[in-house]
Amino acid sequence: MRAAVLHEIGTDKLDLRDDVTVVGPGPGEVRVRVRASGICHSDLSAMNGTLPAMAPGVVGHEGAGEIVAVGDGVDHLAVGDHVTVSFVPPCGHCPDCVRGELNLCAVHVVEAFTTARFRLGDQQLFGFSGLGTFAEELVIPAPAAVKVDADVPFETAALIACGVLTGVGAVLNTAQVRPGSTAVVFGCGGVGISVIQGLRIAGATTIVAVDPVEEKHAVARRFGATHAVTPDQVEAVKHELTASQGFDYAFDVVGAPATIRAGWDHVRRGGSVIVVGAGRADAMVEFSAQELFLHDKKILGSLYGSAHVERDTAAMIRFWRAGMLDLDGMISRRIDFDDLNGGLEVLRAGAGDVIRQVVTLA
Repeated sequence: MRAAVLHEIGTDKLDLRDDVTVVGPGPGEVRVRVRASGICHSDLSAMNGTLPAMAPGVVGHEGAGEIVAVGDGVDHLAVGDHVTVSFVPPCGHCPDCVRGELNLCAVHVVEAFTTARFRLGDQQLFGFSGLGTFAEELVIPAPAAVKVDADVPFETAALIACGVLTGVGAVLNTAQVRPGSTAVVFGCGGVGISVIQGLRIAGATTIVAVDPVEEKHAVARRFGATHAVTPDQVEAVKHELTASQGFDYAFDVVGAPATIRAGWDHVRRGGSVIVVGAGRADAMVEFSAQELFLHDKKILGSLYGSAHVERDTAAMIRFWRAGMLDLDGMISRRIDFDDLNGGLEVLRAGAGDVIRQVVTLA
């Protein structure tokens, strides 16, 4: 079958092959025919070493498809079911799951770094984040497959699997934004646009999108931003819109020390900074002990939008059906498997008119 293989961390291109095989499903697992996969910045981060990934392996983690086989013990999914896939599937019984923090479950994540689910001849291949959606088929733990209605297009469902749950979830779950709030969002890629849409759903009245690429400003406004500025304009717009007090919430969707620090500097005393972007392990952010004490601000990490994947996937589909969440409009380019490396290069270049690219595999 076709699959995009990363042979070594630090390489810019994937090896597009047609001779990869998939292993399983074993007990508690399902086999999914991938129909659509979004191209996410986290895929680039896996390739360049920003995020932990195993090589050799198959990249891709934002996908949707159809169940083609189920392993022993799987009784809630059947062949023919349409599903999205989750890179943080809950086990249901670890301390994190018992506390209700399902997005923090590490049971299947550990398995992802110890279990090779693909093969290239005699060579074992891992799937990025336990998935590997840049492949025609993949085998995953059954909790990683989230059933969706058959009338939801595969490419629409694929976006929910990562970017939309991460962005909208950061607003509704992590920050729990209140109606009438003010917010600033650093980064207007696919996840940033999802944050902006989440803020609109939550009833925020002021949504300032910040991105150095000015072509992204019109896109941000189209999805709900009330203002769009470059980083050097944030201070002025803060003074204008908040009487210099600062915003109620700042969302960092970049994961860089400079943008996290900017989020802190531009929220009001008592406000919240939500770190959504995936930064490098060695990227350090500096605060003084005094400012942490005096300003009573909150810094909140948001892994996968603090999502309960079954509950929140269903909620995203309801928002989409109600016209409150524009998923179809987020798809900027549809590309074939053979164009995957070109799509990665477009993402790497930061094209202003590209929100999400979707690879269609059927």
